[in-house]
Amino acid sequence: MKYKRVLLKVSGGALSGERDFGFEKDSLDRITDEIIKASNSGIEVAVLVGGGNIFRGKTADDWNIERAEADNIGMMATIINSLILRGALVSKGAHDLRVMTPIPMNTVAEPYIRLRAVHHLDKGKIIILGGGIGQPFVTTDYASLQRAIEIRADVVLMAKQGTDGVYTDNPNTNPEAKRYKTLTYDEAISKNLKVVDGSAFILAKDYKMPMYIFDFNKKDSITDICSGKNIGTFVGNDCEIEMY
Repeated sequence: MKYKRVLLKVSGGALSGERDFGFEKDSLDRITDEIIKASNSGIEVAVLVGGGNIFRGKTADDWNIERAEADNIGMMATIINSLILRGALVSKGAHDLRVMTPIPMNTVAEPYIRLRAVHHLDKGKIIILGGGIGQPFVTTDYASLQRAIEIRADVVLMAKQGTDGVYTDNPNTNPEAKRYKTLTYDEAISKNLKVVDGSAFILAKDYKMPMYIFDFNKKDSITDICSGKNIGTFVGNDCEIEMY
């Protein structure tokens, strides 16, 4: 395997599928199947999940909820999603897993302690990281990079819903937009490419953490990337900029 330990970032929207909010069983089945297959193939999997299927920033803006309060609500949404994901994984026989959160709630999840998380992964357990980093004003994109660095992941897999990589422009409004095959962090930052939060790109660049941005609807995407196939867009420090 090219990558042994991965952090998989799953958006809240991936859990809701075709719905605007909530959960969709087909989407949960697809996500859990991919995680279990990767784990069974020997890949050490940590998952960090977003919360947009329950609460979004636009809702906070519409209701005039201040940012810190909105982010606290969003973090709780990610914990709900983590528990849903755990339940769905357990229902398929994946019992060797843990939900961890920096927000104390010991009756439903373990406290996030970095070395304990590393130990779980060393033992082959799947870990699901809820609650971001436990602080407002931080996106789950940024949290996924921070946690990946902390747990010594080899790569961050940014699983997107309906987005098969990074484009030079919005492909929905610009038919001339081109998709990157490989992309440097300097290029992503200088061109303000918004497929991932800019602060996450900066953190990844500083710590030389490679990243793939890909469409999670593609079957076997985790195992394909870990075995060396180029799926979606690879973003790194020392690579040539290539287009599909």
